[in-house]
Amino acid sequence: MGDSHLLSGAASPSPSSLKPPGAVTDDLAASVPGSSFAERPRVVPEPPAPGGSFSDPEAEVPALVSMAGGLYPLARAGALRGLAAVLEKAGTSGGVAGGVLECCHGCAVERMRDEDEGVRFAAVRLLGLCAVKLAARVDPDANCYGDQLDMIFLQLSSMARDMCTKVRIEAFGALGKMSRVSEGVLLQSLSKKVIKTDASSGSIINGKKLPPKLKLPCAAGIFAHGIEDEFYQVRTVACKSLGALAKFSTQFAQKALDLLMDMMNDDTEAVRLQTLQALLDMATYGCLSVQEKHMHMFLGLLVDANVLIRDAARKILGLVNLPKLQMFKSAVDGLISSMEKYPEEQDIYGVLFSIGKNHGSFSANIAKHLAKEISMASDGELILDKPRIKALLIVSISTPFSDDKHKKLDIPSIIFLHAVPLLWKVSCALGKVVNQDSLLSYLCRKGGMLFWENSSLSAESGEFEGFSVETMEIGSCTENTAKATKCLDEVLIIRSMKSILETMEGAWTMRKLCNVSEIQTVLRTCKGELKILVEKSSGSTGASLSFLCEYLDAVWFIVEIWQLLRLNNSYVFGQTSLDILLEKLDMSVRRMACCYAGLTREVEVQVLELALLSNLFRLSMIGIHSKVVLDKLLWVINRLEVLCADGSCELSDFSRETKKAFDDNFFGSTRTGDICTLLELFCLKRTTDFGMLKAVRAELHVCDSDSENPLSYICGLPVGVSFNISMWNICSRHRLWLRMIVGESIQHTFLELSCFEGNEEVKSCSIVVPLDATPMACSFSMRVCLVMECPYRGISTHQGGHGGPRDCVVQLSDELDVYFVSTEQR
Repeated sequence: MGDSHLLSGAASPSPSSLKPPGAVTDDLAASVPGSSFAERPRVVPEPPAPGGSFSDPEAEVPALVSMAGGLYPLARAGALRGLAAVLEKAGTSGGVAGGVLECCHGCAVERMRDEDEGVRFAAVRLLGLCAVKLAARVDPDANCYGDQLDMIFLQLSSMARDMCTKVRIEAFGALGKMSRVSEGVLLQSLSKKVIKTDASSGSIINGKKLPPKLKLPCAAGIFAHGIEDEFYQVRTVACKSLGALAKFSTQFAQKALDLLMDMMNDDTEAVRLQTLQALLDMATYGCLSVQEKHMHMFLGLLVDANVLIRDAARKILGLVNLPKLQMFKSAVDGLISSMEKYPEEQDIYGVLFSIGKNHGSFSANIAKHLAKEISMASDGELILDKPRIKALLIVSISTPFSDDKHKKLDIPSIIFLHAVPLLWKVSCALGKVVNQDSLLSYLCRKGGMLFWENSSLSAESGEFEGFSVETMEIGSCTENTAKATKCLDEVLIIRSMKSILETMEGAWTMRKLCNVSEIQTVLRTCKGELKILVEKSSGSTGASLSFLCEYLDAVWFIVEIWQLLRLNNSYVFGQTSLDILLEKLDMSVRRMACCYAGLTREVEVQVLELALLSNLFRLSMIGIHSKVVLDKLLWVINRLEVLCADGSCELSDFSRETKKAFDDNFFGSTRTGDICTLLELFCLKRTTDFGMLKAVRAELHVCDSDSENPLSYICGLPVGVSFNISMWNICSRHRLWLRMIVGESIQHTFLELSCFEGNEEVKSCSIVVPLDATPMACSFSMRVCLVMECPYRGISTHQGGHGGPRDCVVQLSDELDVYFVSTEQR
C-alpha cells in the first residue's frame, strides 16, 4: 500500500491551522482546488494491539487513510466509506473531531482524481459530509471558515463535470446541501464565463474586507452544464440544488430563475416536476421574484395535462409577489381557465383566495370592477355558476384579510352579498380558520343583511367577535333586503339539503328496527320537500337538488330490495318484483354517474359504492351467479381503487371487505347468506358538498306535428321527421343517440355533435331524421327520446343492440309520441 496521512496531533486545531492556502496553482485551479489543510507528516501506521479494536476515531482514521491509498479500487472505496462512517460518529466540537474532519477532507481531495469511478463517488460523498460537519461546528462570523466552505464548494464543483454519471449526481446533490456559500462563488456557478477578480481588491464579508484567496474557474457554469446534461437524473438533481442554494443570494436566485424556467420545457416529466418543486422552495423562502417574461410559462403550466404539475404551479402563484396589476390579472385569468378545464380540482379556490390576500390593492381593484359588472347586469342578477364570476368573488372578498392594513381598501357590500351562495367555497379557501356559521354571519353583515344575528369574524384582527344587530328603519333596509333575498334563499336551500341528508341517514339506521313502510314514509316526505326546492332553484343549486333526488330514489329502491331479500318469500312478492327494483336501482345509479358534470371525488366514490351494492344484490339472487355480473363487480372495485389511490378518499369497510372477498374467490361458490353478511356492512355517508354540479340534459321537440296534425307517410317507405334539439352541458366525449320505437322495432340514430351550434353549456340544432321502415298500416305512433351512452361500463346488465349504442344508456329527454297517418287515409 502507498503512504498514508496521519493525524498530526490530537489537539483541537485553531482557526489559523484550518485556513485555506494563499492561492491555488493555475493548472489545478482549472480542475480542482488544492487541499485547504496544512500538510501532514507521512509515517507508517502503528498496528493495533493484539485482540484490540478501534475504539476511538484517533485510532481508526490512520488505518483507513492508509487503505484509501492502497492498490485495489474496492479497498480504496471501502476505506473512504469507512472514513465517512467515522466522521458521522464524531461530534462537531473538540480536538478529536477537528482532527478527524481535517484528515477526512484531505483524503477525499486526494482521491477525487482516482481512476476508478467508484472511488471518486465515495470521495465526493465524503467531501460533502465534510462540508456538513464543518458548517455545523463553525461560527457564522468566522470568515476563515466561510472561505473553507467556499473551497469545498469549488472542489465539489470540479466533480460536477466528471465522466461518471453517478459521480455527477452525487456532486450536485452535495452542492445542494451546502449551508453557507459566498455570493461570488454562487454567481460563478451560473455563468460559463469566468468572472474576473481584481487581485488588488478583496471580497467583503460581514463588513470586513478580505484579500482574494480563491480562484473560481472550476465552478464556472457548473449549473448551466448540469441542467443541459444528457441524463435526466443529473438534470433533476441540478434543478433541486439550484432551488436549495437560492436562499443564500437574491441575485443568484434571480439568475437561477431564468435557468429553471428554461427547464420547464424539458422532455422528461421528472425534471419538470423537480423544477417546479425547486421554484416552490424558492417561493417558500421568499426569494422568488417572478417577472413579466416568466408569466406565460406559469400560465401554460396551469392547464398542463399532468395534475401534479398543475398543482405545483398553482401553489407557486399562491405564494409569489406579483409587482404589476397586469401580471396579477393574468394569474387570475390563468387560474380561471384551469378551473374551467378541470372543474373537479376544488383547491383552485384556496389559491385564488391566497393570491388575492397577498395582493390587497390589486384585489380591491378587481372588486370595484366586479361590483360595476353586477350593477349593470340585467335585473340585478348575476350567473354565479360561471367559473369567472365565482373566481372573482373569491378574490374580491379576500381583500379584507390582506396584509395591506395601512391602506384603505373599501370593498362594495354587493360583493359580500353575492358571495353568500359561495359559502362552502369560501370556507374551504379559508381552511379550518373559521367555521361556516361564523363566516356566513360575517358575509351577511358585510353585505348589509343586518337582520342576520350571529357571531362574526373580524377580518382586521382575524378573531371571532360578537356583534349586535343594529336597529334600522324599514325603508332604509328594503333595497338591501330585496337584493339579498335570492342569496338568502340559496343559503336556506343549502341548510335544507343538509337537514334532508341527516333525515335520510336516520331513516337508514331504522331499517332493522321498524317496518319498511315507516322508512318509506320518511323518505317520501323528504322527496316532497326536495321537489319543492327543485322548482325554486336553478343552475348549480338546482343540479345539486336534482342529484339529491336521484340519490334518494336509489336509497328508496335499496330499502325495498333489502326487505325482499330479508323476507325471502318469492311466493308473496315474486321474482319479477325484485328484478324490476334492481333495474330501477341500476338506472338511478347510471343517472347519478353520467348525467351530472363536476362530481367531486368523494361523491363519485359514493355512487360507485351504490353500483357495488347493486351488483351484490344480483349475486344474492338465485341463478344470477354469472360471469357478466362478476366482471361488472370487478370493474367497480378497480375504479374505486383508482379514485382512492392518492389518499384523498378512503375505501369504506363495505368496499374493502368486498374487494377482499373478490380477491379470495369468495363469490365462486358462496351461499346467499354469506353475501348478505357483506351487504350488512353497507352504510350511507352524509355528504354536504356535491361540488358545483351541472345537469346534463336535453329537450326534444317534433316540428309541425301533434295528435291533431299527424305526419303523412307511404306504407313501407322511409319517412323523415323534423326535430328541434337543445342540449345542456354536453361535451365532445359524450355519445348521443336518437331512439325511435315503433311497436317492437327499435331504431337508433347517432347524433354528430359537429352539427350542433353553441358551446359546451348550450347546444342546439334542427335536424331531419329518417324512420327507415314504416309499417303496413293505416296509422301508427312512434315513441322517441334522446339517450346517452353511459361511460361507466359494467354498471348495468343492459347491452346495446339494433346497430345502436355499444353499452348501457341513460335517457336525457322526455319521451315524446309522434303520430303518423297513411297518405291513403287523407
